[in-house]
Amino acid sequence: MSKLWGGRFEKETDRAVEIFTASIGVDERLWQVDIVGSIAHVRMLGQQGIISLPESQEIIRGLKSVQEDIASDLAAGKVTFRAEAEDIHSEVERLLTEKIGPVAGKLHTARSRNDQVATDSRLYLRDQVAAVQKDILVLQNWLITTAEKHTETVLPGLTHMQHAQPVSLAHHLMAYFWMFQRDAERFTDSLKRINVLPLGSAALAGTSFPLDREAVARDLGFASVSENSLDAVSDRDFVVEFLSGASLMMMHLSRMAEELILWSTPEFGFVRLDDSVTTGSSIMPQKKNPDVAELIRGKVGRVYGALMGALTLLKALPLAYNRDLQEDKTFLFEGLDTVHSSLKLMTLMLSSAYFDTERMSGALKGDFSNATDLADDLVVHGMTFRQAHEVTGRIVRFCIEANVGIEDLSLAELQQFSPLFTDSILAKVKPVAVMQARTSAGGTGTKAVLEQIAKARKVVKAVVTLA
Repeated sequence: MSKLWGGRFEKETDRAVEIFTASIGVDERLWQVDIVGSIAHVRMLGQQGIISLPESQEIIRGLKSVQEDIASDLAAGKVTFRAEAEDIHSEVERLLTEKIGPVAGKLHTARSRNDQVATDSRLYLRDQVAAVQKDILVLQNWLITTAEKHTETVLPGLTHMQHAQPVSLAHHLMAYFWMFQRDAERFTDSLKRINVLPLGSAALAGTSFPLDREAVARDLGFASVSENSLDAVSDRDFVVEFLSGASLMMMHLSRMAEELILWSTPEFGFVRLDDSVTTGSSIMPQKKNPDVAELIRGKVGRVYGALMGALTLLKALPLAYNRDLQEDKTFLFEGLDTVHSSLKLMTLMLSSAYFDTERMSGALKGDFSNATDLADDLVVHGMTFRQAHEVTGRIVRFCIEANVGIEDLSLAELQQFSPLFTDSILAKVKPVAVMQARTSAGGTGTKAVLEQIAKARKVVKAVVTLA
């Protein structure tokens, strides 16, 4: 089949130009949504009398047959699309023409590849957002289930990478649950802007044919139709918005990956990653490297790059469609593929990890992360916090010089710094007690964490119910 636009040209396209401008190597993954969109379009053409109903029905049967053929070829590992094809739209139409003959030429009535590709991208991304959210949900369920087992497992909570206050492992894991929950919610919100139908905008100005765009929108499950044809064919905000949300989510994955890398070092020893998700060294036999975590941390750059690429692509782009927009799918697919693989591999890595709870609790010994509780106890007994802070600082200095921890001090030693201390303080400065004392909403105390987990359970249950 000749090119869709070949009638005006006398010369053949230079081969180098064909290679440079072709997008089939990227957009071939849109084949299924391209056919689904075409079926809805041609069904509407028949209903509106723009083409005859028999023609519409014949084209639909042909498209469904092409759909089956492509699916069968892909399952068998066969190549369906020609390498020299210009794009997936012309390739589907070529296959349709081979199947049903010249009537296939009526498929493209009242539409352009401009509104067609915008529709394909939205259909594809809409499905992919749902798939990403499922990946997030699997990771969130692991976080909740594991947190429930570790509400009384204590480890150092850090600020500035220095020991600050004891927290539970459950509380630490749930921090990531809520990060990923915000990510999932951002993706849900983006669907409001993804789920808008551009088909019917044609090349840029609409069409003189009596289309029923709302019928196509209903057929394809779109919530609304685009309001402005110029905007519709040139809008890629939804790609940028998805990549922005994906960048935030990858940042959260990277933070978690960084902690797993740190925790798996001999200096920390808080976690042991399974052999199945680690690699060795070609020269150092003892090495067990957290390569999956490192690559997740590194792949954040791919998604950030895709976001910046999409933003730069759109910068100063005049209305309406320009061929530059062909590149949007390269950025979109890069972001999607990286997000999917990173989420799945993070879940795989965590599900086989071993947390060394004794090493975690042992790291609290003599680390002074219970110092705030000394100060708080003095405040309870009437001292101002500023005074209590000063007294506790002197106690810490004394402990450093004596090479002991706060929990090792006797009541008599503590009372040398303030007579306000009573024997109850000896129990209060034990790491588990320090952790349990944080009972405020959202705190690390077991009761507060169990309430947090219960809320998280409701969140994921609501997501499953909606699905």
